[in-house]
Amino acid sequence: MTDFGMAEFILLLHVLIVWLRVIFTAVLVVAAALAALAWAERTRRINAFGALARLARKLDPLIAPVERRIGRFGGTHANAPWWALLAVLLIGAALLGLVGYLRDVLSSIYYAIDQGPRGIARLVVSSLFMVIQVALIGRVIMSWIGGTYSRLGQLAYRLTEWFLGPLRAVLPSIGMVDISPMVAYFALSLIRGVVLGAI
Repeated sequence: MTDFGMAEFILLLHVLIVWLRVIFTAVLVVAAALAALAWAERTRRINAFGALARLARKLDPLIAPVERRIGRFGGTHANAPWWALLAVLLIGAALLGLVGYLRDVLSSIYYAIDQGPRGIARLVVSSLFMVIQVALIGRVIMSWIGGTYSRLGQLAYRLTEWFLGPLRAVLPSIGMVDISPMVAYFALSLIRGVVLGAI
């Protein structure tokens, strides 16, 4: 891609993000209305034989996968539409986040190349810190959902334990809460700022 082509592509991604936000907002409003309708049908707040209840029952195939998953964790049948709405919210936010991340990465590369060797060095250092911080967040999430021993969990462990281990030994725990990942995240942000300022 030429410089001009890269700038055009970054602009295209920005326009795509704007449109995705509009579409996602509309989808979220519709999904919220449908979730409220399905919840009302499941909790018998509307006539079970009416047109609205029939419409709500047509949503059951869409809600069923979410319902099975929350059922394993003790969730109730009636709350499944709200969990499905949360899933829509998370999927939309993840999609927007990924496209925004791609735009930001390409913008960073574009401007780093424009600044020469110093810009490229700053980009590499910044990227390394970002990888460690993302691994730190991934490690915390994996510990919540039970994926600590998965390949992704093990990778996150290897990328962060060199920093978390000594920090955990120094920091006191607050009850059953391990605050070392949060402290590590902010410490890495500070160190990153210092290192980038020195380059």
